[in-house]
Amino acid sequence: MGYELVRVQVSGKEKPVVQIMADRADGRVFTVSDCEAISHQVSAILDVEDPIKSEWMLEVSSPGIDRPLTRTKDYLNYLGHLATAELNVPQEGRRRFRGVLLGIDDAALRMKLDDGSDIALARGNIRRAKLILTDELIAATAGAVASGLDDEAEAEAEAEDTPPRPPKRGKKTQPAGAKPAGKAKEH
Repeated sequence: MGYELVRVQVSGKEKPVVQIMADRADGRVFTVSDCEAISHQVSAILDVEDPIKSEWMLEVSSPGIDRPLTRTKDYLNYLGHLATAELNVPQEGRRRFRGVLLGIDDAALRMKLDDGSDIALARGNIRRAKLILTDELIAATAGAVASGLDDEAEAEAEAEDTPPRPPKRGKKTQPAGAKPAGKAKEH
């Protein structure tokens, strides 16, 4: 479909939430129309395959500015930025680390910690990692978002020319609203 999967997460037991985060493969700004397109396709597949027997919710979104780091390219794109990493098994007596991303390879993530020391964290031991929202991160992503605004307006205009899809009949599908790319959290 022209998207790159960033993360799929299923949470909750009574009414599970299937969360999908994606980026556009062409690097353009991820729009609400992109969320809708993914939602319609995934909903149809999940309705047919029926992997979740109870009712469920589907959320489709962009990773946002303070994105989770899941792929090697995510780490490489944000070298020099502040991030957190949580480990499955403690290293040096801790599970959580915060620092500047220095590098990554198949074996390890390297970070400069807040105390100035460097650490290498085994990739296979990283449970989750994500960027921390800072002024530097906002400034670094502002240019990409600003240049993508024209792309977003163009994509929305194209979407208006597309005939509406018929309503879904599956008992489970209730796509949730998505957050647009580049929206910063308020402090």
